[in-house]
Amino acid sequence: MKKKHVVVPLLASFLMFSSYQAPAESEVDAAKEESGLKKKLDTVLADEDLKGALAGVSIRMAETGEVIYEHDAHTRLKPASNMKLFSGAAAMDQLGPDYTFSTEVYAEGTIRGHKLHGDLYLKGKGDPTLMMEDLEKMAEELKENGIREVKGDLIADDTWYDDVRLSEDITWNDETHYYGAQVSALTVAPNEDYDAGTVIVAAYPAEKEGDPARVEVTPKTDYVKIINRTKTVPADGERDISMEREHETNRIIVEGTIPLDSSRSRSWIAVSEPTGLALDVFRSALEEQGIKVKGKNKEGKRTPKKALKLITHESMPLAELFIPFMKLSNNGHAEVLVKEMGKVVHDEGSWEKGLEVVDSYLKSAGVDTSTLRLRDGSGMSHVNMIPAHEISELLYQVQDEKWFSAYLNSLPVAGNAERFVGGTIRSRMQDTAAEDNVQAKTGSLTGVSSLSGYVTTKDGEKLIFSIVLNNYLVEDVGDLEDRIAVILAEHRFVEEE
Repeated sequence: MKKKHVVVPLLASFLMFSSYQAPAESEVDAAKEESGLKKKLDTVLADEDLKGALAGVSIRMAETGEVIYEHDAHTRLKPASNMKLFSGAAAMDQLGPDYTFSTEVYAEGTIRGHKLHGDLYLKGKGDPTLMMEDLEKMAEELKENGIREVKGDLIADDTWYDDVRLSEDITWNDETHYYGAQVSALTVAPNEDYDAGTVIVAAYPAEKEGDPARVEVTPKTDYVKIINRTKTVPADGERDISMEREHETNRIIVEGTIPLDSSRSRSWIAVSEPTGLALDVFRSALEEQGIKVKGKNKEGKRTPKKALKLITHESMPLAELFIPFMKLSNNGHAEVLVKEMGKVVHDEGSWEKGLEVVDSYLKSAGVDTSTLRLRDGSGMSHVNMIPAHEISELLYQVQDEKWFSAYLNSLPVAGNAERFVGGTIRSRMQDTAAEDNVQAKTGSLTGVSSLSGYVTTKDGEKLIFSIVLNNYLVEDVGDLEDRIAVILAEHRFVEEE
C-alpha cells in the first residue's frame, strides 16, 4: 500500500487558511533553518562544474515523506546505478531475502557400477555467485556417489533464462569489461566479488629481464586463449600492461612492459558465452576427481524430464547476496535478478518480463511509473530515465517493508574503509558529519553521477535524499554530491540555545 505523506512546505501550509495565525516561535526557527538549508544547497548546485548540466535533487523527511527541498526533481534523468535501488527493491519484494539460486547435476542414461552410460547435465538456474570451489565440491559429491566415468557428453543447460546475453543498450566497448559481462543462467565467478562471467587475468614479471611476463588466469581454464605480447624490463622501467579481449572471441591480448620485482598487474575480463566457461571449469573439476568424460562439452540443451537429479547446490540467500550487489554495485547481479523475477513471476527469464515485474512492484509501492523509462536492472543503459523525486519516493515507501533492514544494510556507508561496509563510498566523506552516517547508493556513467539514500541530521532527524547529475563535462562531480550529503548531516532544524 502506498504510504501517505506530507508534501506541502512548512510555511506554505499557513497560507492555506484565510484565518492566519502567527506561527509559534519554534515553527519560525524551523522555517529559518529550512531557508538556510535551501541557500546552502542552492549554492552547491550553482557550482561552475554544473554549468550547462542538469541537476535533479529531492530531499524529504524519512518519517513523514514531507518534501523539504527539490531542484528540478521532476526532470527525467539518467540514474546510472541508482537504477539498482529500483530493481533491488523489486527483487527483495518478489523473491524475498531468503531466496536462493540453485545449480543442479543430472544423469541421463543408466548407471552400472561406476559408469554412467549416458550424458551428464550441469543445469544452471541463475546463480551469479557460483565459483570454481562450488563446482569442485559438486565433482567430489559425484565421486562420492560412485561415478568414475561418463560414457556420454557433458552438457550445460542454461535454458532457465533466454539466450539473450546482453541488455539492449550495452555498447560495443563495454562488452569485454567486467561491468558489461554477459548474462547466462549458468555462469561462474572468479572470486568473492562475484563478477560472474569473467576471468581474472594477472601478469607477473619474469625472473629475467627481456622475458615475457608470466600470465595466470582465474579460474584456471583453457576456455580463453592468452596472447602474451609482454616484456619484462629493468626494475626502473615503465609498468604499462594492457589486457583486452578481442571482440566476439575469447582471445585475450596481454601486452606491454612490466618491471622486474614489480607487483602483479591484473584485470577482470568478461568472456564470450559464459556458459562454456562454467562447463569447462566443471569438466576440469571432474578430471581432478578422476572422473573421465568420454564425450564432448555441449551447451544450450535442455535437461530431459526423465533425467535423474544427482546433486543440488544452493547459493547464499538474497539478503547476503545484496552485500556485494549493492556495496560494489555489481551490474551482473542486477540483470540476473531482473531475469529471475521474469522467470518466477511469468515463467520467462527475459529482460522484458523481468522489467514488467519491476514496473508492477513500483506501481504498488506508490512510485509514479508513468514518468519512468526502465531498460535494464543495473543502470548501464543511457536510455533509463528516472526523476530524483521518484527515487526519494521509493526510498520513503520501502521503509515499512519487512525486508527493509536487509535492503538498508546493503547500501554503502560513507567513509567506512571496510570494503564490504563502505563499498563504493568507503573513501568519501571521511572526517565529516556524514562519515558512518550516510547510507547511499552511487551511480556513475560518462557524464552521469548519482547518490541517493539516507542521512541523519545533527539533531537526530532522518532524511532521505536523491541527487542525480547529468550532462556535465568535468571528470567527476562526486565532491558536489558529498557536499550536499555533508550539509544534510550537519543540519539542525532547530537552533541550539
